[in-house]
Amino acid sequence: MKSTRATLKMTVAALAVMTAGAQAADVEVLHWWTSGGEAAALNVLKQDLEGQSIGWQDMPVAGGGGEQAMTVLRARVTSGNAPTAVQMLGFDITDWADQGALADLNSVAEQEGWDAVVPDALKAFSKHDGKWVAAAVNVHSTNWVWANKSVLEANGIEVPQTWEDFTAALAKLKEAGITPIAHGGQPWQDATVFDAVAMSTGGPDFYKKAFIDLDPETLGSETMVEAFKRMDVIRANVDENFSGRDWNLATAMVINGEAGFQMMGDWAKGEFLNADKTPGEDFLCFRFPGTQAQVTFNADQFAMFDQGGEVSAEQAALAKAILSPSFQSAFNVVKGSVPARTDVSDEAFDACGKQGMKDLAAAASSGNLFGSMAHGHSAPASVKNAMYDVITAHFNGEYDAETAAAELATAVELAQ
Repeated sequence: MKSTRATLKMTVAALAVMTAGAQAADVEVLHWWTSGGEAAALNVLKQDLEGQSIGWQDMPVAGGGGEQAMTVLRARVTSGNAPTAVQMLGFDITDWADQGALADLNSVAEQEGWDAVVPDALKAFSKHDGKWVAAAVNVHSTNWVWANKSVLEANGIEVPQTWEDFTAALAKLKEAGITPIAHGGQPWQDATVFDAVAMSTGGPDFYKKAFIDLDPETLGSETMVEAFKRMDVIRANVDENFSGRDWNLATAMVINGEAGFQMMGDWAKGEFLNADKTPGEDFLCFRFPGTQAQVTFNADQFAMFDQGGEVSAEQAALAKAILSPSFQSAFNVVKGSVPARTDVSDEAFDACGKQGMKDLAAAASSGNLFGSMAHGHSAPASVKNAMYDVITAHFNGEYDAETAAAELATAVELAQ
């Protein structure tokens, strides 16, 4: 992973694409899509813009949760040199919009009819005070489990439907000498697992009260203690080299048969596809046991920074390209996520993609679609980061479950 200082010093090359008689313009895009599957998906967008004679200045900042990218962004904006567009999640968009830093995309949105096709749950972040400020690339759901099919079959393991099924499967893998759970010990990854574990432990009402309403009693409740106890079980089933591991390296452990399961958002599927693996044949995708009726989500969006006037032609072209139906299909097929538009066909999607689109539609219609705490879609960054600290401290053995629940309630109260 590049350090922030190294990233700030890096030289970015402009990929200027010229067509006869036309002068190319550039968009400088800050993002954290640096893994193989993510880079392949991003290339779909680059090629779309190249076809419009718009060059792409790439500014990648490694780090799967985007924390390092946001650090670099703050430095760029402070120095008066904001990028053209920045990949952002949830409340990070809201925070920058509150500061008046984002460009007005209403003219593009009206022309393209975004209001009619983008779900309200996404518009809550894409729009600010009635103004479109970001274009959603996708919807990721975060409560997925990824499994190596041959490893499960060799050990007589069916897809677990309950927490008890899951713990029994972990025990079988451990007995066979296989790492049960591939995990990377980074705060956002710990929180991603906790998202699913908490939802499974307490159900959707509990999840909403704790992570969206930030109810103190719920945060410190016996149900939360039980969620942390289940995290103790998870911790006992990861390998000892988990600390600091990037998420895609954990995915590779499942791909290579070194581990049975990984709990990770559906961007993990891009790694399987990039390794020429086929869903249903080489790997399995299913909801974390106990959360089959719920979807916790995040959405990658590109916020356009105000360049000192009207939204630029290049920014408008980028925003239009991002939310075009053809791009939404092509990109999300590769990325592992599902479209941010409701009118995109699932024809080009594989089995996991079709299931993801079906699950998302069902959860949205039944009131079971919830912004992910771990990915900045349930509470502002200050609260999210306070939760990260407690969850990771517990995972690393600093707190027992009872202490962790109490510390979580206190940390959230202080962060508000």
